[in-house]
Amino acid sequence: MSEAPAATGRQEQERSRVTRQRLMEAAISALSELGWAGATMTVIAERAGVSRGACQHHFPTRGDLVAAAVEYVGHQQMEELGRRAARLPADQRRTESILHMLAGFYTHPLFVAAVQLWVAASTDEELRSQLVPVETKVGREVHRLTVSLLGVDEREPGVRELVQATLDLVRGLGLANLLRDDSARRKKILHCWALTLEDALRPRSGRKAED
Repeated sequence: MSEAPAATGRQEQERSRVTRQRLMEAAISALSELGWAGATMTVIAERAGVSRGACQHHFPTRGDLVAAAVEYVGHQQMEELGRRAARLPADQRRTESILHMLAGFYTHPLFVAAVQLWVAASTDEELRSQLVPVETKVGREVHRLTVSLLGVDEREPGVRELVQATLDLVRGLGLANLLRDDSARRKKILHCWALTLEDALRPRSGRKAED
């Protein structure tokens, strides 16, 4: 007899989870397309296909909803990055593969959504206060993962700067792809940078032996 209430409870939890996800996704699209002023609770609720009352049941204020939506985008970005990293080959062209993996991350629709949030946040202090901590967290995780995948030691002089320069380069290539397909040019740049990066990150002992 106790299984029926438990099953009902699980169903209610799942419905609640789905509704919250729909609201967060609706908030992201509304912010991206309409900006902070246009992304009202009413508009977001309509886009999610729920009543305003249901929206406020899950998120009492627009600030609560936006904070959750921004966190959701960040979480989705990290999951996507993890999936891409798990598919990397372990061969001699690993550095170039890592760069292409990062480029895929920075041209993925989730990154495009994040960029649209950045633009909205650039002119809205409240949204910016929600977005900066999440973007900082995502940035740190991407940096940490890149260091791990490259197998380098940040304690070595210049290594941290090289990794950050790599991420800045790949992020910039992702931004360049927003207006048109930039894949052909990006492929050539990443190939050249992979060779440069491998040479710059070689252990110093290996360099001395070659010299």
